[in-house]
Amino acid sequence: MKTSLSPIIKVIDLSELKQNEEFVLIDACFGKENYEASHLEGALHVDLNTELSDIKEDFAHGGRHPLPKPSDFCKLLGNLGISPSSHVVVYDDKNGSNAAARFWWMLKAIGHEKIQVLDGGKDAAVKSGFPLKSGKGIPSKKSIYPQSDWSLPLATIEELDQVSLDENFIVIDVREHERYIGKKEPIDLIAGHIPGAINVPFANNLDEQGNFLPSEILKQNYSKIFGSKKASNIIVHCGSGVTACHSLLAIAYAGFDIPKLYVGSWSEWSRNNRTIITE
Repeated sequence: MKTSLSPIIKVIDLSELKQNEEFVLIDACFGKENYEASHLEGALHVDLNTELSDIKEDFAHGGRHPLPKPSDFCKLLGNLGISPSSHVVVYDDKNGSNAAARFWWMLKAIGHEKIQVLDGGKDAAVKSGFPLKSGKGIPSKKSIYPQSDWSLPLATIEELDQVSLDENFIVIDVREHERYIGKKEPIDLIAGHIPGAINVPFANNLDEQGNFLPSEILKQNYSKIFGSKKASNIIVHCGSGVTACHSLLAIAYAGFDIPKLYVGSWSEWSRNNRTIITE
């Protein structure tokens, strides 16, 4: 019987994977300079801005981190030596909330099965004694990753226009509460939130040590939020479609189907003359 691979992997299990020829470790920490200064041994780097996004000059069109073309992402995977049979583990230095969860979502969205995010990220691995290296990483091989379209559900700004106030839908804003209520906005131009959106900060997915809560606790927490709503009627967003993937990861870890991702998120909504709520 085929068992589903957990989207979260613990450091103790990471060490055991090192002997697997199909294992590929990905560093998604911000900046290639930081990667070259220090990364987990054997890790290759992916860059959020240049490789996991197709950033436009005007953020009103797709937000601050629009998705790249699936074909470009598949080319990146091939250059990293990742094939459909690869067992990929990705980490960052922000407990998965920077680019690691985004990379996880993107791989899942093209149908990749063996992809996990390292619980606790780089810090957890370092504390456990996982060796560090510096310099540039070189893939052991290159491959051709079959092209595929994004297969996980996506929401558009036009869909949000239609459903954000519909009681049959749930729109979840995962940003910190002060940004949601419009008390501060350190990144985008205007503070506030989408009408009808509820606030479930991504930090609620983590314990005091910065690790993901146990899957059964996450299941209890999200069950209270979702009620009887299906994943197709749940839309998750953040500031630019990156941190939202952290909550989608937690939701998948809890055993739920993955809801829709609104990639444009607040960075797109707030630049398009849409209604803005503060409270």
